[in-house]
Amino acid sequence: MDFLPDSYVLSRMQFALTALFHMLWPVLTTGMGIYLVVVEILWLKTKNPDYYYHARFWSKLYVLNFGIGVATGIPMEFQFGTNWAPFSEATGDFFGSILGFEASMAFMLEAGFLGIMLFGWERVNPFIHLFATVMVAFGANLSTFWILIANSWMQTPTGGEFIDGHFFVRDYFQAMFNPFMRNSVLHMFFATLETSLFVIGGISAWYVLKGRNEAFFARSFKIVLGCAIAVAPIQIYMGHLSAEQVYHYQPTKLAAMEARWETIPAGEGGDWSLLAIPNDKAERNDFEIVVPQALGLILEFKTKLTEPVQGLKAFAPEDRPHQVGLIYYSFRVMIAIGFFLAALMAVSALQWWRGKFSAEAIGEQKWLMRAWIFSAPLGYIATDSGWIVRCVGRQPWTVYGQIRTIDAASHVPAEVVFSSLLGFVTLYSLLLVTTLYFGTRIISQGPNLTLPLPGNIDLISTEPAQKQPDKRPVEAQQ
Repeated sequence: MDFLPDSYVLSRMQFALTALFHMLWPVLTTGMGIYLVVVEILWLKTKNPDYYYHARFWSKLYVLNFGIGVATGIPMEFQFGTNWAPFSEATGDFFGSILGFEASMAFMLEAGFLGIMLFGWERVNPFIHLFATVMVAFGANLSTFWILIANSWMQTPTGGEFIDGHFFVRDYFQAMFNPFMRNSVLHMFFATLETSLFVIGGISAWYVLKGRNEAFFARSFKIVLGCAIAVAPIQIYMGHLSAEQVYHYQPTKLAAMEARWETIPAGEGGDWSLLAIPNDKAERNDFEIVVPQALGLILEFKTKLTEPVQGLKAFAPEDRPHQVGLIYYSFRVMIAIGFFLAALMAVSALQWWRGKFSAEAIGEQKWLMRAWIFSAPLGYIATDSGWIVRCVGRQPWTVYGQIRTIDAASHVPAEVVFSSLLGFVTLYSLLLVTTLYFGTRIISQGPNLTLPLPGNIDLISTEPAQKQPDKRPVEAQQ
């Protein structure tokens, strides 16, 4: 197969496919787990059956995402042995143990308590059930914590030294708490939480727009909006802090993120590129719209930079990323989505303050409900865009400044890697269609408001929530 790229390129393509696809599922489970904890606490505190039905309904979507996340996450880790064996051999003393912690500590915790959360409503004490839900949410977020430690170390390797191509750990905690670690973990935590909030809000808005159980889903809509009021602006700030750490530790990535070819010396403000068409071969931008003297304000909140922003030309071609357009626009897509979600939150909060989200009036906010439905997939796009910037921008290094990606790849025949890549494309396409089918089915069926309430809790009212009339046309109901 002479038409095939070499195995190194195919291995990168395969890992990119599996990583970006896998990322779609834990993004929702980590954030939705926290939402499930919130509604269960409200259920125990208020004894309002609506919160119990919310916990039962949203947990169906949670377990669907959990299952697909497991099915797509395990093959991704196997690639470290099949496609990236030299990398695993060189960094396994640290990197391998971190992935081991993620599997044995976080995944097992989440999986161990998941059954109690799903099926233990009548079988365990209500507070034991709440504890199980907390452990599921904690396990999901602990998994993100360990993964971000591993990836952050690849960005800023500390805590040891490379000797003859092998990393020897000298200070395990220094390696764990490397310069990228804190902001990376927090940025990803708020990304997953914000994505989950807008997915839950978008689904709730869909029900409101369809006139189905409006009071019920107005409740979930207001819960996520109340959380988004804090989360959306914090996420923007965490994004700024993440860009700052790139500024200080990864100058080649920053240059690619800004399509900056020439160096801006310290003491100048520097223009910020709003839109551009980067030309890698010519080492320039064929077209560009800039905001004069804005880069210093963005990076340091100052009119003049205290450190130089090095351009791509300051580095040898073999030491800098070459997919500048992909990095540049992925970064801007992420920024644009972050500000759009914050703006949508602000407008929604204003309408809430004006009393437009009561059970009787929320159905009249049709334009706003459509905006929330539109926003539901945006968090996924922003998260994947951020990971493209993070990982493609790190090139040509797997471990920044230490191990080149081409040296980290296994010497596997291109035909073998191409076959496995086709297999992943086929399997993941099937998983995506299947997941969308079952997710759509769960949403179309809606919550079961006739479920008997657990008999192991002293309720203020033992009457189930009244099922509201379905306002769809008779034909649609049939």
